[in-house]
Amino acid sequence: MLLFLLTLFVAATGVVALGYAFLTYKNRAFFGRTWFVSAEAPAEDGLEPEMAEKISKVMELSEIIHRGAMAFLYREYKWLLPFLLAVGVLLIYFIGLAAGFSFIVGGLCSAAAGYAGMIVATRTNGKTAIAATRGMNSALITAFRGGSVMGMSVVGIGVLGIVVCYAIFRDPNLITGFGMGASSIALFARVGGGIYTKAADVGADLVGKVEAGIPEDDPRNPAVIADNVGDNVGDIAGMGADLFESYVNSIIAAMALGLALFGWKGVSFPMVISGVGILAAIAGTRFVKVEDGGNPAAALRNGTFVTGGIMIAGALVFSVLMFGDLKLFWAVVSGVAVGVLIGFITEIYTSGDYASVKHIAHASKTGPATVILEGVAVGMKSTMIPVILIGAATLVSYYFAGLYGIACSAVGMLSITGMALSVDAYGPISDNAGGIAQMSDLPPEVRKITDKLDSIGNTTAAMGKGLAIGSAALTALALFAAYAHSVNLKAIDLNDPRVMVGLFIGGMLPFLFSALSIQAVGRAAEAMIDEVRRQFKEIPGLMEGTGKPEYEKCIDISTAAALKEMVIPGLLAVLSPLAIGFGLGAEALGGLLAGSIVTGVMLAIFMSNAGGAWDNAKKHIEEGNFGGKGTPEHAAAVVGDTVGDPFKDTAGPSLNILIKLMSVVALVLAPLFI
Repeated sequence: MLLFLLTLFVAATGVVALGYAFLTYKNRAFFGRTWFVSAEAPAEDGLEPEMAEKISKVMELSEIIHRGAMAFLYREYKWLLPFLLAVGVLLIYFIGLAAGFSFIVGGLCSAAAGYAGMIVATRTNGKTAIAATRGMNSALITAFRGGSVMGMSVVGIGVLGIVVCYAIFRDPNLITGFGMGASSIALFARVGGGIYTKAADVGADLVGKVEAGIPEDDPRNPAVIADNVGDNVGDIAGMGADLFESYVNSIIAAMALGLALFGWKGVSFPMVISGVGILAAIAGTRFVKVEDGGNPAAALRNGTFVTGGIMIAGALVFSVLMFGDLKLFWAVVSGVAVGVLIGFITEIYTSGDYASVKHIAHASKTGPATVILEGVAVGMKSTMIPVILIGAATLVSYYFAGLYGIACSAVGMLSITGMALSVDAYGPISDNAGGIAQMSDLPPEVRKITDKLDSIGNTTAAMGKGLAIGSAALTALALFAAYAHSVNLKAIDLNDPRVMVGLFIGGMLPFLFSALSIQAVGRAAEAMIDEVRRQFKEIPGLMEGTGKPEYEKCIDISTAAALKEMVIPGLLAVLSPLAIGFGLGAEALGGLLAGSIVTGVMLAIFMSNAGGAWDNAKKHIEEGNFGGKGTPEHAAAVVGDTVGDPFKDTAGPSLNILIKLMSVVALVLAPLFI
C-alpha cells in the first residue's frame, strides 16, 4: 500500500510539473497580447508608428525562426521514428515485450520533451526582445519563464513515463529500455542539432564578421536566420533531450539496483527524490527576479540555491522515513553538492569575469594561434577539479550506501534538472532576442540588455553542460553496476586480453566519435560559407541593404547536413557494444564501458569548457577590451570561437550521452551476452 502511495505521489509531481509548464505557456501576462502589439493599431497600444513598425518586424522574424526550427524538428523526427519502431520490434523479438515497449515509449517521451521546449523557446525570443524595452527584469523573467516551460516539461514527462512503464511491468529491470530509447533519441538530437547550429554559426561568423565586416546579427547576412534557428535546434531541443535521458537513466539505474538490495523501498526512493526535486524546482522559479540595475546572474543563482535547499531537506525527511537513518541522505547530498560545485567550477573557467577567459582574450594580441593554444590549455586544466569532485561524490556515496548510494548520488545531482534546464534554456532565448532586436533596429539600450543576458546565458549554458557531464559520470557508473549485476560480473580482470582489448577500444571510441562530429560540422560549414559568399557576390545591393538575402537556402543547407551527418556517430554508439559483446563476451564489454567512461568524461569536460572560454573571450573583446570589434585581436578571437563552436555545442555535450547510451545498450542486451 505504501509503495502505491509513494508511486502516486511521484506521478502527481509529474502532473504538477506539466501543469506548471502549461499554465506558464498560457499566462496572459506572459504570452498574452500585453507582450505583442499590432502595427495596425499603434494608438491603441500607446506606441508611436515607428516603434509599432519595429515591433511588427520583431514578430515577423520570430515567426520565421519558429517555422525554420519546427521544420527541422519535423524532418528529424520523421527520420528517427522508423528507427525507433524498428529497434523496438527487434527488442520485443530478442529480449521481450517490456524492453521493446519501454524503448519506444522512452524515445517518444524524449521527442515530446524536445518538441514542447522548441515551441515555447521560438515563441519567447521575440517576446523577450519586446520585454527588454521595459527593462532588465522584464526581459529576464520573460526569457526564464520560457526556459522553465522546457525544464518542467522534461522532468514531468520523464517521471510520468517511468511511472507508467513501471506500473505496467512492475520490475525496473524490465523497463531499462525506456532509458535506452531516451538516450538513442537524445544522441541523434544532440549530434544533429549541434551540426545544424554550428554550421550556421561558423558560416555567419567567418563570412559576415571577418570577411564582410558586418555585425553578428546583421539582417544582410544570409546565414543569420539559420544561426538563430540553430540556437533553438541545438541548445533547446538538443540540451533538453540530453538532460532528459540523463534524468531518466539515473532514476532507472537506481531503481534496478535498489530492487536487488532493498526491495520496494529501493525502487521507490529514487522516484520519490525526483518528485521532491520537481516541487523544489517549481518553488525555486519564484525567486528568479532582479531589479533594474541588479545582477541577473545572482537572480538565477538564487533560484538554484532555493531549489537545492528544498531538495536537500526533502532527501533528509524521506531518508529517515523510509530507511530510518541518514545514509542515503548523505549519498543524495553528495550528488547535489557536487553538481552545484561543478557548475561553479565551469563558470570560473568559462566566464569573462575570471582570469582564464581574460588570458585567452589577451592572447589575441599575438594572433589566432596563441588564442587556440591558450583555450586548449584552459580546457585541459578544467578537467582536474570536476574529476576530483566526481571521485569524491563516488567515494562518499559508496561509503554510506554502496553501489546503490552511487546511483542515488546521480539521482540527487539530477533532481534539480527542472531548475537547471530552465536556467540553461534561458540562454539561447536571450541570444535569439538579441539577434531579433538588432535585425529589427530596436533602441540600443534593448541590445545592451539582451547582450548582458546573453553573456550570462553563455555561462549558464556551460554550467548546464557541466552538470550534464558530471551526472553522466555517476549515471554511467550506476548503469555499469547494474550491467555487472545482470551478467554476474564480479570484477574486471586486466590480465584477460579480451578485457584489455575492450578497455582500449572503449577509450578510443569517444575520440573517434568526436572526430566524426567535428568533421561533420566542418563539411557543413564549408557548404554554408560557400553559399554566404555566393549571395554576397551575386545578389545586387545585398551589402547596401537594398537586396534581400535568401535565408531559406542557408536553412536548407544546415538541415540537410545535420540529418545526413548525424547517422554514423549515432550508429557507432549503438553498434559498438553489440560488436564487443557478441565478439568478445560480457567481460570484454565491461572493459569497453569502463574505458569509454574514463576518456569520455575527460574529453567532454575539456571540449565543453574550452569552447565556452573561447566564446566568452570573443565577447570580452567585443565589449571594448583589447581594441574591441573590428580589430586584429577581435578577428583572432573569432577564429578561436569558431574552433570552439563544435567543441562546446556538438562533440563535447554529445559525449556524455555516448557513454550512457553504450552502458544502457549493454544493460538492456545483457541477457544475450550471458
